[in-house]
Amino acid sequence: MRQRIAIVQRDIAWCDAKANCQAIEAMLEDIDADVVVLAEMFQTGFVVRPETVADSGETLEWMLQLSRRKSAAVIGSVAVSIDGTYRNRMYFVMPDGRVEYYDKRHLFSVGGEAENYTAGTERKVVCWRGVRYLLEVCYDLRFPVWSRQRGDYDVAIYSALWPKPRREVWRTLLRARAIENQAYVVGVNRIGAEPSGLEYVGDSAIIDARGVAMVDMASAEGTEVVEIDIEALNMFRKRFNVGVDADDFVLKK
Repeated sequence: MRQRIAIVQRDIAWCDAKANCQAIEAMLEDIDADVVVLAEMFQTGFVVRPETVADSGETLEWMLQLSRRKSAAVIGSVAVSIDGTYRNRMYFVMPDGRVEYYDKRHLFSVGGEAENYTAGTERKVVCWRGVRYLLEVCYDLRFPVWSRQRGDYDVAIYSALWPKPRREVWRTLLRARAIENQAYVVGVNRIGAEPSGLEYVGDSAIIDARGVAMVDMASAEGTEVVEIDIEALNMFRKRFNVGVDADDFVLKK
């Protein structure tokens, strides 16, 4: 079984959802893929005060329309308001109208995210066209127990806004998560800068289970498509099954 994954790396117009969605549509016009992965808060940039940008449904509806038009699952995170709280929510939207979501578990306290958002508590794996996707957002990448392979996923998705000063951490941890979990890892980041001056250099990539980059976008703006091979992944896991020696654990909420 094979699937084509498209990753979109671009600058983000600050707090301008309409402009960002239009730009993404244009970048995907000639792209044929099963899955499209966008950055964290792809429609606004990383806004610490979510009450100013929380999606009231317009962005989700846009994702649904894009998914139907491209006949592909569309993945990316947005700020949402839920029962008086705000969540950094990653949507996994499918062409038939189904919507799965994951609320970011690890909030970036250093940047003020934890003061204004509520952390999620549930791990989420979504099966799409026979491939199992683990959903993660940005800072989750630093916490390997949350990403730990339990024999339940083939691809880990990390939508992120990971700044330039920690560039090598991003690159290193994407490869580490792939190697230790014997899974494909997809990491999508942005380029450009926020009004605050904080810079982003991208480095969006798709990594195979051996830790080898199938594509590494460095700082280029654009879209890349990679075909993954689940049968080859399962053969590798069978031949070199490190999972049988893994430690048991219980994750407390």
